[in-house]
Amino acid sequence: MATAFVLAGGGSLGAIEVGMLAALTGAGVSPDFVVGTSVGAANAAWFALHPSDVDSLVDQWVSLRRTDVFPVRPVTGLLGLLGVRDHLVPNTALRRLLERSVGPIDLTGTVIPVHVGATDVLSGAEVLLSKGSAVDAVLASTAIPGVFPPMQLDGRYLMDGGAVNNNPVSYAVDLGADEVWVLPTGYACALTSPPRSALGVALHALTLLVNHRLALDVERYRDRVELRVVPELCPLQVSPGDFSRARELIDAAYARTREWLAAGCPPGSGHTCTPA
Repeated sequence: MATAFVLAGGGSLGAIEVGMLAALTGAGVSPDFVVGTSVGAANAAWFALHPSDVDSLVDQWVSLRRTDVFPVRPVTGLLGLLGVRDHLVPNTALRRLLERSVGPIDLTGTVIPVHVGATDVLSGAEVLLSKGSAVDAVLASTAIPGVFPPMQLDGRYLMDGGAVNNNPVSYAVDLGADEVWVLPTGYACALTSPPRSALGVALHALTLLVNHRLALDVERYRDRVELRVVPELCPLQVSPGDFSRARELIDAAYARTREWLAAGCPPGSGHTCTPA
């Protein structure tokens, strides 16, 4: 039986997946391969390189700041608004972050196989990246439309995989998984007011949109594979643009996932396992 972890997108809420990974691996759940989209692609690539060292991924998330991912560049933003450039934020800071954390590794050179979802800008088609530079693949998968520039890889312009498939269960099934563990970031379900920044509003809207796709995929694949959807955090008052609360999200997701596993969702516990 082939087991896959599927990691979704969701901006700073990607910290939630780290808590889930810590709980799952601590309970002895290990995948044969991982699939990730958007921030889930960054987590998936790192985890595929270091599947037995989630603690180091925790440390990286806790030290992360918003400017490490979304640096303020007023000129670039103005040029983007005026239509001179196709993005508001350069991806140079994110590239440096990925080069430090992932390094010059090929997607085929990880400890366990990793696959990254992206979207073809011109056709809107889903694109699965399974070879080539891990950094470039993650930059393509995290290229939020209008925010980051699209990546040109193998003659195609690629953007955020979450635009069409944020919880890439379909990829895992097509790659031969019999057992799929879905690690969703969810969405801020208990905000008392909209996010304050334009980026925060855009990310929040994206998480609301793509969360609907997961519900559809659960219904579509629940009779084809053993599908386990790790429970999201709700109520959740953290915007997907807020990187200051990573430790809080990691700890909460870790505790929630351990409770869920203890309540009856361990490996082999049933055909489909979703939170009550």
